[in-house]
Amino acid sequence: MGQTKRKLALGNTALGGWIMIGHPSVAEIMAGEGFDWIAVDLEHTSTSLHDLQAIAMALKGSECDLLVRLHSCDAVQAKLVLDIGADGIIVPAVNTPAQAAQAAAIARFPPEGIRGASLCRATDFGRNFKDYFEQHNRKVIVVVMLENHVGVAQADAILSTPGVDAAFIGPYDLSASMGLAGQLEHADVLAAQQKVLAACVRHGVAPGIHVVSTDPDDLKQCLDQGFRFVACGLDTLFIQRGCRRMKQPSGISNGKTTLHPRSDGSPNGETSPTINNLYDTSRKNTK
Repeated sequence: MGQTKRKLALGNTALGGWIMIGHPSVAEIMAGEGFDWIAVDLEHTSTSLHDLQAIAMALKGSECDLLVRLHSCDAVQAKLVLDIGADGIIVPAVNTPAQAAQAAAIARFPPEGIRGASLCRATDFGRNFKDYFEQHNRKVIVVVMLENHVGVAQADAILSTPGVDAAFIGPYDLSASMGLAGQLEHADVLAAQQKVLAACVRHGVAPGIHVVSTDPDDLKQCLDQGFRFVACGLDTLFIQRGCRRMKQPSGISNGKTTLHPRSDGSPNGETSPTINNLYDTSRKNTK
């Protein structure tokens, strides 16, 4: 287990990576780059529990915490990912205080929660059951995602819920819920984010956001605003951006080189700017 929860409790920043591919080598590479935590996305990918266990094994012995975004506030899935060895859960679409309380409960053993106990991998198959059971409720990380205008409207009530360590804004879903899908720089979307940030400060919950862009300037902007639990990019985007940067000087896009004609109709060797800049419009924030 790493230092994510301790850093957040001390008011420090914890940076994370986000895995969509679901392969242990990706997790191992990203953890080796010094992220405090890695989130494996089970909501928007085909990543299985078998894949997750391989990732947990790849991170064993590292100082990188393993977090898992669930597909919903599901007690069974939370139990399974924690049994595999996850250090915490990220619960999507938390819109009410009751849902926040449920998120805190499904991550913890009785009497604080409802998680079932077993001789699972997280306990070293029973060899460490006593210590794991006694320490888990204190160490587990619970993150609630506020990604709908309904949740933003109840941010104070949600974030006053005991057992919530961080609130995580999903700007794409948030913008969509406001009828502004993908308009991450719209004043209303930014205002909603600031409302969540302010509520986090009032209730001592770490404010979080996903900086999907791989531009370090965008990360710095969010850190300067006060966000402390920050996901950096996506594994898929790191690969895409790396490929595009490599190809740009050569004039190759998707395996083809396009030449612009001179005024006399002959080619001059200039390449066409055909590389897709789909993600540029979402650089400033996230997901």
